[in-house]
Amino acid sequence: MRKGMMLLGLASVCCSCLYAQEKGILTFDQYMENVKNCNIGYLAERYNVDVADANVKAAGVFPDPELSIGYGNNQDWSLQMGYGFDAALSYTWELGGKRKARIRLARSEKEMTAALLEDYFRNLRADASVAYLTALKQKKLYGIQKSSYEQMLELARADSVRYLLGDIMEVDARQSKLEAASLLNDLYASQGDWQEALVQLGLFQGDRQLALPDSIAGELSCTKRSFDLPALIVTALNNRADLLAALKSKEVSQSNVRLSKANRFIDLGLNLGGSYASVVKNEIAPAPSYRGFSVGISIPLKFSNANKGAMRAAQSAVRQSEVQYEGVEQQISAEVIQAYNRYLIACRQVEQFDMGLLQEAEAIFSKRSYSYRRGETGIFELLNARRTYNDIQLMYTETLYNCAVALVELERVVPVNPPAP
Repeated sequence: MRKGMMLLGLASVCCSCLYAQEKGILTFDQYMENVKNCNIGYLAERYNVDVADANVKAAGVFPDPELSIGYGNNQDWSLQMGYGFDAALSYTWELGGKRKARIRLARSEKEMTAALLEDYFRNLRADASVAYLTALKQKKLYGIQKSSYEQMLELARADSVRYLLGDIMEVDARQSKLEAASLLNDLYASQGDWQEALVQLGLFQGDRQLALPDSIAGELSCTKRSFDLPALIVTALNNRADLLAALKSKEVSQSNVRLSKANRFIDLGLNLGGSYASVVKNEIAPAPSYRGFSVGISIPLKFSNANKGAMRAAQSAVRQSEVQYEGVEQQISAEVIQAYNRYLIACRQVEQFDMGLLQEAEAIFSKRSYSYRRGETGIFELLNARRTYNDIQLMYTETLYNCAVALVELERVVPVNPPAP
C-alpha cells in the first residue's frame, strides 16, 4: 500500500500553528499519529488480517495419514491356536485440485479482509478529522462566549459606577448585571462542550485514561478549492477500498465455485498393511507362523454428487457479488456528487460572511457601545447590537466548521493516495 497525503480538509483548516510543539498543546499531526497507532477499534480490526493470513497457511495442509494396529487371539490359550498382529497405513489422496482451490479461496479472503481494513481506516481518518474540527469549533465558540461575557461584565461594573454617580437609572444597571449573569451560564455550557470535544479526541486516540490536553493547535478556516466532478468520480472509483473489497468479494465467490467443483471429485484411499501370525501348536490343526502384507485402493461412490445444491448456491453467490459490485460503484458515484454539492454550498455560505457581514456587525456594536457610554442610546439598543454581533460570530464559526467538514467528507468519498494502515 502507498503512503498518502494529509487530508485535504485538515491541510487547509490547521494553519501555521499545526506543527506547534508547546507543552500540553495537541497538534493535528500528533493526534492522527496516535489515532493510527493506538485507536482500539482499529487495532482490533487489524487482527482480522492476521487471522486471514493464518487461514491461508491452514488451507495448504495435506490430509493426515492414518496408522492402525491390531492384535488378535483366536481362542483360549489352552488350545494353542496362536495369536497375530496386524498394522495398516492409509492415506487419502485428494483429487481435482482441492488443496489448490482451498488456498486460492483463503488468499482471496485475505485480500478482501485487507481491503476492508483499509476501508475501515479511511472512515476512521475522516471521523477522527471531523472530531478534531469539532474540537476546534468548540474551542472557538468558547473563546467567543468568554469574550462576550468579559465585555458584558466590564459594562455591568461600569454601569454600577454610573448608577451611583446618577448617570443612568437603576433598571439599566440591573439589566446589564442580569445580562452578564446570563452570559456566564452560556460560558459554562460552552466550556462543557469544549471539554466533551477533548474527551472525544482522547477516545479516538485510544487513551485509556482520557487525559485532556491543555488545548489543541489550529484555527478554523476554509479556502475554496476548484474540483472537476467527473475527475473526482474517476478518482473515487480508482481509490476506494470498499469498491476493492467488493471486487475481492467477487473473487471469493468465484473461488468458492472452484472449490465446490473440486469437492465433487472423488478422493482415493491408499492402503498399505502388514500382518504376522504366530505358530499354531494345536494337535488337530497345526500351522506354521507367517507374515503377510496387503496393498489396496478404496474408491468412494459419490452418490452425493447427484445433489447440486452446494454448486448452485456458490454460482448464485457469484451472480450476487457481481450485482453488489455494480451497486457499490453506483453508490460511490452518488456519494461523490452529494459531497461535492455540499462542499460548494458550504463555500457559498462562507463567502456571504467574507463580504463584510461580520465586520459590519462588529462596527455597529462598537458604535452602540460608544453611544451608550455617552448616554446617547439606551441599554436595550446596546444589548440588541451585542446579541446580533455575538450571534453572527457564532454563525460564522459554525459556517467555517461546516465548510471544513464538507471538505473532509469530500475526501472521505474521494480518497487521494490513502495512507497505508
